Amino acid sequence: MTTFGQRVRAALDEFGPLCVGIDPHTTLLDAWGLDVSAQGAGEFGLRVVDAAAGRAGIVKPQVAFFERFGSAGYAALERVLAAARAAGLIVIADAKRGDIDTTMDGYADAWLGAGSPLEADAVTLSPYLGPDSLHKTLASAVRSGKGAFVLAATSNREGLPVQTAEVVDGAASDRERVAERVARDVGSHNIGLPGSLGSIGVVVGATVDRAAYGLSDIVLAGTPILAPGFGAQGAQAGDLPKLFGYVASGVIASESRSILAVGADRVAARISERAAAYREALGG
Repeated sequence: MTTFGQRVRAALDEFGPLCVGIDPHTTLLDAWGLDVSAQGAGEFGLRVVDAAAGRAGIVKPQVAFFERFGSAGYAALERVLAAARAAGLIVIADAKRGDIDTTMDGYADAWLGAGSPLEADAVTLSPYLGPDSLHKTLASAVRSGKGAFVLAATSNREGLPVQTAEVVDGAASDRERVAERVARDVGSHNIGLPGSLGSIGVVVGATVDRAAYGLSDIVLAGTPILAPGFGAQGAQAGDLPKLFGYVASGVIASESRSILAVGADRVAARISERAAAYREALGG
C-alpha cells in the first residue's frame, strides 16, 4: 500500500509545494458571478478543481464555506471532493475536527473512511482536547493509507498564548511548548513508515516564528507541514526556504484568496504562475 506521505512526496516532486484552497466565501462567489448558495459553492469548487488539475498537486476545500448551506452544502462538497480525487489531486478536507476518542471515530469514518460520501485523502484536526484524544484516529489513518494534519502553530494571533504555553508535566529542564509537544506526538505516528515523509503532519503558519513555538527542524524532520499564511496573509513563495529551512522540502504551501480573487477566467493561469514561483524558490 502506498502511504499518504509517499503520495504527498510524489505530488510535491512533480508540482511543487502549492496547495490551492477552495474557499467559496460570499465575496468570491459574488466576484465569480455565482449565487451565494450551495449550488454556487459547488460550481465554484468544481471550477477550481478543473483549474488546479495538472497544474498543482494538492487542493484544500474549506468545509465551513459549504457547511453554512446545510445539507445542500454538504452535497455540494461531496461532489467537489469526488471530482478532485477523480482528477488525481490530493484532497485535504479543512474541517479542524477534534473531540474525545469515541466521537473522533465518527469524524474519521466521515472524512477518511473508504467509500464515505465525504472521503478525502487527509483532514485537519485540532488537538486541544488533548493530543492523546486523536491517537486512535491518527493510527487508523496510517493503517488505511490516509493522512491528517494536526494544528500546532496556527497563523491567527489568538492561538499564540495557548500554543506557546509550557507543558509542565515533567522536570523544568524537560519542559516544552504546547506546539512542540503536539508535533512530537504527531511525529511518533510516522516512525517506521516508508519514504522521506510521514503520513501524519502538522499545521504551522507561514507567518509565525517557529522558534517561539519550539518547532525546530529536528522536531519537524520527516513530518509533512501544511503551511497557511502564504499569499494574501503576507508570506511569499520566495520566503519558503528562509521560513522553513531544512524542512522546506516537506512544506505544503496553502494559498486561497491570492489565487481565487483573480476571477474564474484567470484562475488556471494564476495557479500555474504560483506553482512555478514555489518551484523556483526551492530551486526546481
